[in-house]
Amino acid sequence: MQVGVIADVHGNLVALDAVLSDMPAVDRLVCAGDVVGYNPWHAECVAAIRGEADALSDAAAATLPDRAVPTVMGNHDRAVAFDTAYGFNEMAAAGVEHARETVSEEQLEWLADLPEQRVVCDGRLKLVHGHPEDPDRYTYPEEYEPGMLGDEDILVTGHTHVQGHAAFDEGLVMNPGSVGQPRDGDPRAAYAVLDFEEHTIEGHRAEYDIERVVEEVERAGLPERIGTRLRSGQ
Repeated sequence: MQVGVIADVHGNLVALDAVLSDMPAVDRLVCAGDVVGYNPWHAECVAAIRGEADALSDAAAATLPDRAVPTVMGNHDRAVAFDTAYGFNEMAAAGVEHARETVSEEQLEWLADLPEQRVVCDGRLKLVHGHPEDPDRYTYPEEYEPGMLGDEDILVTGHTHVQGHAAFDEGLVMNPGSVGQPRDGDPRAAYAVLDFEEHTIEGHRAEYDIERVVEEVERAGLPERIGTRLRSGQ
């Protein structure tokens, strides 16, 4: 079984479309949270993760399952759902406000109902956003350790926007990187593919039209740096 893994879409429909178009054929698709925030296409990205492909290209829609993608709640998802952007910087707070203005009530309810943890693939894969003990904890690949694993074979994290993984006797801990706002110095949209039979993980990067996002960020009246920082993957 092959599983496509994404995280931290952050309202970047252009990057999400590129990732889904680039992704090889997979049996499942999962998401480690933060569907919304920062970039302008919050409603469209929520719709896509819920299995509604209207805003996607044909190539991307072909990869998207015709049902909701198993997803956990990220800190931006929570802030949008419950209007709790306290402590967020200017860019993050502006993204939350924009998301609350543009998503539907039904989408807000969907965000509010997302769990902090989710186990899929017959108990073999656990999704969290930050850390199993704290969904808001930034846990970078160099900090991964076997104690993060429970009964699952694979733990998927997000939150840091940094792609990486670590293999232990107990299992695998990984971050697919960020679809919509990479922060590991590579501006290309990030995702990963797991092969359960071959026991392999492949990190992937997809080129996308960053300048279109920069333009749409400006058109939406969001802080300029939300778009321009994408050019350097920071």
